[in-house]
Order: sequence, then C-alpha cells, then structure tokens
Amino acid sequence: MMWRAILTFGFVCVMGASSPAFSQGDPAQGEALFRPCAACHMIGDGAVSRVGPHLNALIGRPVGALPDYRYSPVLQDAGAEGALWDETALDRFLESPRDYFPGTRMAYRGMRDAQERLDLIAYMISEGGLADGEVTASEGETDPEIAAILEIAGDPAYGQYLSSECTACHRPSGGDDIPSIAGLAPSAFIHGIVAYRNGSREHGVMNTVAARLGDEEIAALAAYFEGVE
Repeated sequence: MMWRAILTFGFVCVMGASSPAFSQGDPAQGEALFRPCAACHMIGDGAVSRVGPHLNALIGRPVGALPDYRYSPVLQDAGAEGALWDETALDRFLESPRDYFPGTRMAYRGMRDAQERLDLIAYMISEGGLADGEVTASEGETDPEIAAILEIAGDPAYGQYLSSECTACHRPSGGDDIPSIAGLAPSAFIHGIVAYRNGSREHGVMNTVAARLGDEEIAALAAYFEGVE
C-alpha cells in the first residue's frame, strides 16, 4: 500500500463519533429519502449485495471492500490506496457520485440538498451501523499512470498558481452543469484528470486542458483543491 496515497487521501474515520454537523441529520427523514436507493441497495437485517453492494457498516469501511461485490475499477483503486468511507466522504459522494469518483458505474446523479444528505447518512448509520474495523480493502492493481502521480508530493502553492484555468469554470459552490472540485479527494481528482488526459473521458475543453498538464502539475492541483473549502 502506497504511503503517499494514504496521506493524500485524508479520509479519517472516528469510530462511534459524528461531527456536530452530521449529528443534525434526522434518521426518520432519511428513511424516506432512502426509498429510491432501495431499488439497488439493501441495508439492515439480512441485507445482501444485489444490483449495488449492501450498505451495512458502511461508515469506517474501506472503499470497494466487500468481497462478494464487483466494484467499478475507480472504487477498487481507491480502496487499495487506503480510502475509507467516513461521513464527509459519503456526503461528497452522495452530492455527485460521478464527480467524486469519476468512472463509477453508479447511475445515481446525486443529491444536491445538504440537509437531505445529512438525513440520509443519519438513517444509514442508524440502520446499518458502523464498520468494526475488520474489513480489509479488496485487492486490485492501481493504474501505473495514476500510481505514479499519487506518489508525488504535490505542492499546494504551485497548485494554487496553476488553478486559475480550473476556477474560471469550476465555482466553489458548483453548478448544475459544472461541479465544484473544492475539497475533492486527491485520488478522485487525479483519476478524473488522467481520464481526460488519456482520452478515456471525452470533453472538448477538459481534454485540451488536461493534455497540457504534466504529472507534477496534476499532483500540485490535487493537493491544492483538497484544501479548498
């Protein structure tokens, strides 16, 4: 497991203790919000993986960790690099899954309302519980191109210098068509930029911008945007 990936990912799980913001979620409201999720995911007694993985003991579990479920490669890579599902990571993912983990096969477009996400997460914790720390990340090889960038200690100051081209379109609060990249996990940022750079994701502007970025520049931008609120 690469120490650089673990440090830059910055997922910290404090078992059994929620931040004040997340403690404001209403599990009863979250239960109603979970109903569309139930088309693919099970939670609670007897839950098993089906179209999507079961969501029991999700908080504190490594990303892409259940051995009986085939995850998108981006989630397998994230778990192999040390990423955990904590409440902050889950909140960002639920807001826009495909922006947080570009390449995920999950079809859900996201939940924009912050309070609704708090309520949904509160329900998932109350119904599914917390991870007991015994689950280990599923095995998988990280793409060599991405692995090489993850090993670079990105310079946030250099990233800030480079960021004007990004922030010309990506506002901190996001928008309907252009998502926010503020606070994005470095691995998720790097996966996205590399996908645009090598053409596996197509977007005229992003393909052009990413093609001009070297590994050091991508690492610096990832380090900078991780700390932007």
